[in-house]
Amino acid sequence: MRFGTFRAMAGAAAALVAGQASAQQVGAPTPGGIGFQSAATELAGDLQWLDGFMLVIMTGIVILVTGLLLYVIRNFSAERNATPARFTHNSLIEVLWTAVPVIILVVIAIPSLQLLDEQVNVPEADMTIKATGNQWFWTYEYPDEEMIFDAYMIGYGFSSYDAAAADPDMAEEMKEYGVTRDNWLLQTDTAVVVPIGKVVRMQVTASDVIHSWTVPAFGVKMDGIPGRLNETWFKVEEPGTYYGQCSELCGKDHSYMPITVRAVTQEEYDAWLEEAMEMYAGRPAPITLAAAE
Repeated sequence: MRFGTFRAMAGAAAALVAGQASAQQVGAPTPGGIGFQSAATELAGDLQWLDGFMLVIMTGIVILVTGLLLYVIRNFSAERNATPARFTHNSLIEVLWTAVPVIILVVIAIPSLQLLDEQVNVPEADMTIKATGNQWFWTYEYPDEEMIFDAYMIGYGFSSYDAAAADPDMAEEMKEYGVTRDNWLLQTDTAVVVPIGKVVRMQVTASDVIHSWTVPAFGVKMDGIPGRLNETWFKVEEPGTYYGQCSELCGKDHSYMPITVRAVTQEEYDAWLEEAMEMYAGRPAPITLAAAE
């Protein structure tokens, strides 16, 4: 992690956030959950730490201001202070209420800028994946392997899990793809597959309207804008299945374009890639505004 001494200043808050995260299923939301998903990348861990650090500062400010208000209410009421003072300035107080907020802002700015630098500067990548948002599914391209495939939500068009499970054909498909009540609305028919411990450059664009490729456990949220190619990155530390969703309102079925990412060992990735290239290689790239120009 990159924030050194600043982490020590918010240890209690970081522990609180970590406790909330550990109570949730890795890579997926949980009903009634109020904490973060467990961080699967260093970037997500830094984001969660900064959130806890900010929580400490905001809590301290709220306690201070509330305490001052209660002190004033108690000591400067008409009953306790029948003859109020008439001075209008106090140089020491004015210096303090100017200097202290400046110091707080500087303390916040340093780790914030470090995190921003970490987010926007993509390190040397081991692989590249391009995600194109469509109404309402994702198209993924592995340009180094010249491989492209689409990812659709399993159960698209059904109003609920129970309604989908009651349909014999859909129930069979749900069983095939491992759709449960817990991952309903999150599971797709194909998944982005990446090897653990590898830097993945994620390029994001869109073919129609603005979408947003978001995986909370990775600390990644990048808008896909027609005519533009945005980049972000992640390096997954732990194997597993991680879920996300489009996070930019993109039309009536915005809620039905989830993201499924499987992080596997290098050996499992190589085996998947060999099979996937036979299935998906040679398909033409999707037409986007960027491609049209």
